[in-house]
Amino acid sequence: MSDVKLTIDGQKVTVANGTSILEAAKQIGIKIPALCYDPNLEVVAACRLCIVEIEGSNKLQTSCSTRVKEGMVVHTESEKVVETRKDVLQLLLDSHPNDCLTCQKAGDCFLQKYAYEYDLKFREHDGAMRPELLDTSSPYILKDDAKCILCGKCVRTCAQVSERQVLTFAERGYDTYIACDANQTLETSSCVSCNRCVTVCPVGALVDKRQLSKLRSWEGSSRVVNCKRCDYGCEFEIVSKDNKNISVVAKPPTNGRPLCLKGRLNTELEYLNQPEAPYRKIDGRFEETTWSKALSLDGILEKIEKMDSIKGSTGEE
Repeated sequence: MSDVKLTIDGQKVTVANGTSILEAAKQIGIKIPALCYDPNLEVVAACRLCIVEIEGSNKLQTSCSTRVKEGMVVHTESEKVVETRKDVLQLLLDSHPNDCLTCQKAGDCFLQKYAYEYDLKFREHDGAMRPELLDTSSPYILKDDAKCILCGKCVRTCAQVSERQVLTFAERGYDTYIACDANQTLETSSCVSCNRCVTVCPVGALVDKRQLSKLRSWEGSSRVVNCKRCDYGCEFEIVSKDNKNISVVAKPPTNGRPLCLKGRLNTELEYLNQPEAPYRKIDGRFEETTWSKALSLDGILEKIEKMDSIKGSTGEE
């Protein structure tokens, strides 16, 4: 594959042909804001925040979907670009609940981050707001449609695992929202609580319910471990505070890793000082259960106990 030379914000860069402008900019340390883009997901250019100005083009282009060309000259922070980004962000803020002070995502929210960078604030208005559809049915995931920006990242990551594909867009226009199966709750739907959607959500529309009110993103410390449940070795963060491991956070499912609930619970039981009670879904309802049942260890534990009793009766050490 041949290389392409271009100029981004006055810096010359050489990248492989077929590279997006966004990724080319990243290679030279220029971070273009984006809400719907993820290198592990299909590119949809939905949020329009990553727009850039290309010399010779009469309109702004989305940098996530536009491929580099030889001799291209790109401006990522021109006056036109900045004003358009501000318009996009302001529209999102105008539809968003003003609860950053209490939102679990505060400090990790991309909408919050970009609003700060572009000096934008919430405004009082009489216009429409996102519908207040709060799904608290799952003990693992909290879904708040009022905070959803419709980037579609949750839908795309869920669709990557063929036997899941739970999330989809429902309705049209301003009434669009993310639905589970045929407009069911997280509990009654076929959702398996893998947390893939939570790991990619850029705002507080999908959050880890088992982490709520335990700490904020800037508190404590964390380290990454690999799940030992299967060969995929999915990554989890062990979050600690005051020398205690208090929560497990799933990392994005890169490199084909699927993420699963059993892997997450296995990691919680192994690392947390005081793990919360596990739940499993039975006939479309979550029920608190034992750790052995949650991790499908009943048969194994019974066999171990039987073998230990036989060993003890024979006097073996």
